[in-house]
Amino acid sequence: MEILDHRGMPVRKELLTASVSGATVGGVRSILPTWSTRHISPRLLAQALREAETPGHGASRGYLELAERMEEGYPHYLGVLSTRKRAVCRIPIRVEPADDSAGALRDAELARAILHQPGIRGGLKDVMDAVGKGFSASEIEWELSERQWMPVRLHHRLPQWFDYDLLSGRRLLLRTEEGDGWMELPGYKMVVHQAQAKSGLPIRGGIARVAAWSWMFQSYGLKDWVRFCEAYGLPMRVGKYGPHATKPEQDVLWRAVRNIASDAAAIIPESMMIDFVTDSSLSGRSEIFKDLIHYLDSKVSIAVLGQTLTTQEGQSGSYALGQTHNLVREDIEEEDGAALAETLREQLVIPAITLNHGPRRKYPQVIIRKESVTEIGVLADAVSKLVPAGLRVRQEDVRNRLGLSAPDEGDEVLAPPSFQPPAPQGQDPQGQARQRAGLPSGSGLLPANARQGEAPADPLDLVLDAIDADEWQAVAAPLIEPILLRARSEPEALMDDMADLWPEMSSRSLEQQLAQLLFVSDLWERLQEQRGRPDA
Repeated sequence: MEILDHRGMPVRKELLTASVSGATVGGVRSILPTWSTRHISPRLLAQALREAETPGHGASRGYLELAERMEEGYPHYLGVLSTRKRAVCRIPIRVEPADDSAGALRDAELARAILHQPGIRGGLKDVMDAVGKGFSASEIEWELSERQWMPVRLHHRLPQWFDYDLLSGRRLLLRTEEGDGWMELPGYKMVVHQAQAKSGLPIRGGIARVAAWSWMFQSYGLKDWVRFCEAYGLPMRVGKYGPHATKPEQDVLWRAVRNIASDAAAIIPESMMIDFVTDSSLSGRSEIFKDLIHYLDSKVSIAVLGQTLTTQEGQSGSYALGQTHNLVREDIEEEDGAALAETLREQLVIPAITLNHGPRRKYPQVIIRKESVTEIGVLADAVSKLVPAGLRVRQEDVRNRLGLSAPDEGDEVLAPPSFQPPAPQGQDPQGQARQRAGLPSGSGLLPANARQGEAPADPLDLVLDAIDADEWQAVAAPLIEPILLRARSEPEALMDDMADLWPEMSSRSLEQQLAQLLFVSDLWERLQEQRGRPDA
């Protein structure tokens, strides 16, 4: 049966183990730049952006090389762009099976093995190169071992080797080695990620297109600032000589004035004089260059991170303002994570599962989202309350939500402080404690002090311990059954509907049982007091 990828293109297995998009010696896919961006000008920048507006025929090559040069020549842009890339790449990747069937669990386990490989995790930052340029293309290196197809590494390819089709502007093509045309990307061989800052064609969705003008103006402003510092960084030196000074004496004075700028020292005859002329308004005039560069940097920060409070030196604000800026940044991070997760699922996980296990009706979900401390606390609180009430929860689901891996055999694991190892066969510490407490051997619960081998001091503890666990479940069933029913049918909405469930929860049986227990406890205590009297 023919296998088709997510674009409907046929998968040729013989190409999976070959390199199809790498650099070539005699071909046109070279790592050397071909579009000169050394001396950028408004005319050249406008030309590159205008040519990239029309996909096809490699017209976007100049813009893509320009975007690469921006990261090398604009430190602020490189810093905020790298921050955004790393923020997503360091989030733990979770995989949720499609359902509880054995096949779905096996698919999820394969997906986790793929996404946790160093060669795949290390290539995610290159995949996120799409944030700046609008798209990124990485070739998958497949290994066929033990009759299993396994993607082991992602190789980043230069975006200049690719271009979108002329008709739709959305189908990415690869330049052929001969340079005479373009070819479709082989199925299951490439990971193409698109990160669009705005709607429209993918080639126009990169942040580099927005930041390009700030980069150019910042470059001009920085050059002007350097020239200003060279011209006005030192005060004006004026040398004065008398009317009878000879030409050699004038040359001595000239060399002295000139050397002060470089050596900060000079000697002149006593009859000559050097004045230093300063202008108090120069410091104010120099601030205009600093203000311009800071303004441009702030606009780039907003374009990349959505805020400026965490990137601009010297800025300060209230705690509420900082929290608001951080929420904006988290929104962008969450959107990047969702887009990256969909790309990895569609172009990496599904191909591996299809090649190894065959086509599936449903595939595992890949989730790249940072769990907040509040969400973890709510989850832990819900599990700790609902599991004792009878809700069955898979450990693997909880580990996935917390980003924890299952321990291997022999690993040291954490355990609660009250945990006690199982007793050796033939020993029953609970039965021994019951005997010391004077309780029947078949009771289902033990008071805390009885578990420690001490006689219980409270008569109520003795009465509670004498009741079988099944009796407690029967008494508590009317109270907790509505919670269990809602947990089985609508677990996500359980915490929000707890207040609405209260009218359905009956505590009458429990109240009656507790009243009887209090009566028996009081009676037991009276009997014990009478037994302790001399006349009893």
